Amino acid sequence: MAYPSVTAPYGLRPINSVDGKPYAGATRQLPIASTYNTPIFNGDIVALVDGGTIAVSGVTNDSTTSAANYTYGVFMGCQYVNAQGQTVQAQYYPGNAAATSAIGYIVDDPMAAFQVAVVFSNSVVTTVNQSIVGVNMAIDQGTGSTTTGNSGFGVLVATDNAGNAATLPVRAVSVIPETATGTNAFTEVVVKLNNPQILRPTAIDYAA
Repeated sequence: MAYPSVTAPYGLRPINSVDGKPYAGATRQLPIASTYNTPIFNGDIVALVDGGTIAVSGVTNDSTTSAANYTYGVFMGCQYVNAQGQTVQAQYYPGNAAATSAIGYIVDDPMAAFQVAVVFSNSVVTTVNQSIVGVNMAIDQGTGSTTTGNSGFGVLVATDNAGNAATLPVRAVSVIPETATGTNAFTEVVVKLNNPQILRPTAIDYAA
């Protein structure tokens, strides 16, 4: 069976649990602030921010130093009310100019495993070999598509001797052999989120 080649990043796609259980489609519904005007694409990593709402995580190569870089989960679409007052089920959140009363669907299981494309820093798809398994990786935040609604997030090839940094936001747990371009050249890997917010002892701030 021929598999399609991976030509561009598409974000993080849940496929199963780190322990091998299949992904059952479970998500948590969390609001998006009416003042939030940044698009959120399907497959983007999001953070839980003050007020109990979600925002695109600023995570790239550091998931621990600030709330903007926290990883709460992965965005899987949303519901919002458009300018005509219609309730819309959407692949991506377009921003507050076009959407109100928005709710995002988030995969927040800290044991979730995600399929993701490997890229250079310019979002060009590249390959890694089997030795990537067990390595921590950085995130490249490419531009999402308003046509497909899909994320532009990918994972960056690890720098030699730098894959054990505790601040890196994801860890490779396996490779995807179906879309390999050679005997030991994999364009996609399976990752888990390191240090997800739901397990952090430090919480977000609170104001009644």
